[in-house]
Amino acid sequence: MGGGIVAVLVVAMWAMWPASPAPSASGPAPAPGNRPAAKQAANGSALAPVKIDALTAERAEPGQGQRNPFRFQPKVVAPPPRPVAPTPPPVSVEPPRPTVPSGPPPPPPITLKFIGVVERANGEKWAVLTDGKVPMHGKDGDIVDGRYRIVKIGTESIEMTYVDGRGRQVIRLTGQ
Repeated sequence: MGGGIVAVLVVAMWAMWPASPAPSASGPAPAPGNRPAAKQAANGSALAPVKIDALTAERAEPGQGQRNPFRFQPKVVAPPPRPVAPTPPPVSVEPPRPTVPSGPPPPPPITLKFIGVVERANGEKWAVLTDGKVPMHGKDGDIVDGRYRIVKIGTESIEMTYVDGRGRQVIRLTGQ
């Protein structure tokens, strides 16, 4: 296989080697530029004349702005400017004023927890309440903890107000 490759290379080199005319007794050999056209066509190389003046002529130096590594890409065109709509005149709007509740603020919520109902033998219901520390009890109309009045005791809830009658609140049996 190696010998076959060497043989192919030798044949390729022999075919491409320029043909030199054999010395003849009849006259001098023609110059390479004066070869007949038939020999140039057979050789496969048509020589173009070399312009030596163009190689030695002075050329302009490239400028800084001329170099563009992206010259093969299309130029980016800026989109046309959008038409500007006339702005409407400013409208003066007063900011909304916070509403101030009229009257006194509501009383704070009642913080007692309703933990159960005790029914006496005579049918009277008593509510059991706690403030988280001390258990308290009372029946309808009683004042508890010196601040709250029991209005109505139900099966699963109790209705209470402050002693002065404001801040009515329903407290469920589950706590608050």
